[in-house]
Amino acid sequence: MARITPDNIDEFQSKLLTWYKKNGRKFPWRKSKLTHYQIIIAETLLQRTKAETVSNFFTNFITDFPSWDSLVIADNRTIESYLRPIGLYRQRAQRLHSLATEMVKRKGKIPSERKELESIPFLGQYIANAIELIIFKRASPLLDVNMSRLLERYFGERRMADIRYDPYLQELSFMVVNHPKAKEINWAILDYAALICKARKPLCSECILSNKCKFYSDFMSKL
Repeated sequence: MARITPDNIDEFQSKLLTWYKKNGRKFPWRKSKLTHYQIIIAETLLQRTKAETVSNFFTNFITDFPSWDSLVIADNRTIESYLRPIGLYRQRAQRLHSLATEMVKRKGKIPSERKELESIPFLGQYIANAIELIIFKRASPLLDVNMSRLLERYFGERRMADIRYDPYLQELSFMVVNHPKAKEINWAILDYAALICKARKPLCSECILSNKCKFYSDFMSKL
């Protein structure tokens, strides 16, 4: 992790926060005063799905299913109709229904301890991190393929295929979001990865990070 120094981390954070203040995306789940239920539903729907796609139906989904209880008593076909645009709608509907059933048993209470949080079926590492970040105000990373792409291009590639178990990427992601504005850092990274540091045809000529970016440096050295 030779490239990862406090100064490099600070510059990365500072530039992204400045960019995010002017260019950050607006989504209904980023508003204040959301319920814990709404936050968890949003993060569940966002897994492996473009934020813009979820945004198209999130408000209506929450209106029609305002609580865990409403999801438990809902017909799966009704839930599936909302989830068709994001694919695997049958599996996703079943997962939401199962998670809702578990949360009703727990009377909607979300444990603050990480081990107990991870014991809840159908959550997983990403949603557990999101709960820590947004509900419990802890500096946890929303580490998905988009955050991974930006971090790896800037700092260097991981070793393992699964980002959940790669020690380098896990440590790096926590270092990067270790900031008083951890939530904004997370959203800034996700937005920058979606709008600038794209998977295909990244906009390197417009990138505010290119002067220290390993991906850009390697690319330029091959010209």
